Amino acid sequence: MPDTAPLQTLRDFIRLGVSLFNRAGLHFGHGTDNALDEAVWLVLHALHLPPDFPAEYFDSRLTPEEKEAVLTLFRRRIEERIPAPYLTGTTWFAGLEFHVDERVLIPRSPIAELIEQRFTPWIEPERVNRVLDLCTGGGCIAVATALAFPEAAVDASDLSTAALEVAEINVRRYGLEERVELIRSDLFENLEGRGYDIIVSNPPYVDGAEMAALPAEYRHEPELALAAGEDGLDVVRSILAEAAHHLNPGGILVVEVGSSAQALEKSFPEIPFLWLEFERGGEGVFLLTREQLE
Repeated sequence: MPDTAPLQTLRDFIRLGVSLFNRAGLHFGHGTDNALDEAVWLVLHALHLPPDFPAEYFDSRLTPEEKEAVLTLFRRRIEERIPAPYLTGTTWFAGLEFHVDERVLIPRSPIAELIEQRFTPWIEPERVNRVLDLCTGGGCIAVATALAFPEAAVDASDLSTAALEVAEINVRRYGLEERVELIRSDLFENLEGRGYDIIVSNPPYVDGAEMAALPAEYRHEPELALAAGEDGLDVVRSILAEAAHHLNPGGILVVEVGSSAQALEKSFPEIPFLWLEFERGGEGVFLLTREQLE
């Protein structure tokens, strides 16, 4: 770390963070996509300040203890390549704050936009009574969906017991214990007899070559939530094979496959995937109806 004695204000330390992060060649993609936003996030967290902290106070001076708290986060971000949300223990998804740690993937799915729009125009929100968040991880999709559909019951399933522990924290945070049921299940294994109006999933979909080339930041995330075989389709194939049996008439399946989209279309040329577009960016999310799956 350079000599920080001359640095006094929030603005000084944010500028320092930007310089250090760019010089270190950090990879961004876990809630921010640039060094400035990441520096702001970490400085505000270290000082226990809210994300909407007024800019006019950025010239406030830091105490010695506050300076050290900021520098500690900077050091860990640079030296250990830990994504910012794991350092702060919090992340944002669909406008909601969630607990996150290294037991779960850091949410960054464009599916958040669909939830905010209540999956319109693909389904009538009034007829949604039951939703499944398959491969729920930390439960962000399940919680956001439950809040978007206050009359619906939501099942949140995952193979990882550790991930479900994090999901439970987030379900309790929003007081949804009565409407969000956490289920340990290898995909549909323990969901026999359950039918849904919406099945939504952000499953593992990273192929072998992409896994080998992942930046160091992504190595902190659970491999179980990322890797999906040589072509990235191991999990998605199983979802396509079984989803129709768990969808109610008129129900929809929404799945993120990211960069494996091209491989998926090549493997299933007979399936009429509808690839969704997003105002805030993101791609590789398809939608199918029960009838199309059948």
